[in-house]
Amino acid sequence: MGTKRHFRVWRGDENGGDLQDYQVEVNEGEVVLDVIHRLQATDAPDLACRWNCKAGKCGSCSMEINGMPKLGCMTRMSTFEENETVTVTPLRTFPVIRDLVTDVSFNYEKARETPAFAPPAGVAPGDYRMQQVDVERSQEFRKCIECFLCQNTCHVIRDHEENKHAFSGPRYFIRAAELDMHPLDARTDRKEYAQAEQGLGFCNITKCCTEVCPEHIKITDNGIIPMKERVVDRRYDPLVWLGSKIFRRGQVPQTNVTSAQHSGAGNSAGHFGPTHGASAHSGAMPGGVHSHAGGSHDPSAEAQAQSGVNWHREVPHPTAPAVGENGRLPLTELTFDRAAAPSPFGDDVKFPIPPEHLNFAHPEQDKH
Repeated sequence: MGTKRHFRVWRGDENGGDLQDYQVEVNEGEVVLDVIHRLQATDAPDLACRWNCKAGKCGSCSMEINGMPKLGCMTRMSTFEENETVTVTPLRTFPVIRDLVTDVSFNYEKARETPAFAPPAGVAPGDYRMQQVDVERSQEFRKCIECFLCQNTCHVIRDHEENKHAFSGPRYFIRAAELDMHPLDARTDRKEYAQAEQGLGFCNITKCCTEVCPEHIKITDNGIIPMKERVVDRRYDPLVWLGSKIFRRGQVPQTNVTSAQHSGAGNSAGHFGPTHGASAHSGAMPGGVHSHAGGSHDPSAEAQAQSGVNWHREVPHPTAPAVGENGRLPLTELTFDRAAAPSPFGDDVKFPIPPEHLNFAHPEQDKH
């Protein structure tokens, strides 16, 4: 039989709430999420909590346990003293929906603002080749499970609501770092995009995000700091500046990410432009130098940004995906005449596999 433990769980919604006390049975080897499930089954059937895999890989059960952002499924009850009160609250950075469930749509909006991987021109799908050393360089960042604990603990987002529109957060800094390291990514201005549009300069590398990462990604040391160093080298190193003047090189490409929705933007393109030659960008700053002021390109905002005090810069807003008349995303299917890897079934297997050869068949498929 387990022992009774004292839990304090936040209950409420967007209109407010408070902590409620519960005495819950705890058995050996259980985690906090187990206790939350037992609490739902016994004393609080209407308690709202997100979870999915219960294996630390989906990132759904993010919560704050005794004030520390953690995954409920990876926090063992054995780490607490037997007479210790365990307090469970929702992520404080994001709006509460109900109980332990928060609205994390901010992170998905920032994900949609981040330009995706750009495949190299002239290379067909299935023909991409990378050296193992290049795979290993960015492998660490691909371990991210998007639990958003780093986003929750980042004080730029957590404590300054006015910064949210101009700051993407550590999760998307490592996304930019991953793509910057990718040898097949055709876009070469990831660093400049992170600085000008994602708010990389707001980060003061307190390493809070690294401390709470359940995948032990060294977000600050391996992602944010190297990105900052490369941006600084290119912009502010006097030797680099002198070399660019002498050899007429080193112009920082303009990240053409603003859309015509912004008044005064002077730029109707909503995607990355060419990486060299600022004359191709209608919204480029004079001389082809990248704007520090984000998407506004306003001279006064530019002057403030150069001084590090621009708090009102504009950033591109997420755009809704294209949907059909039924309000749904269009479905597409890609088929290839060869397997992506050697087939364990032999080389005589055709792709896609005919329906009659599949392990699962729809009960009514023969009628069609």
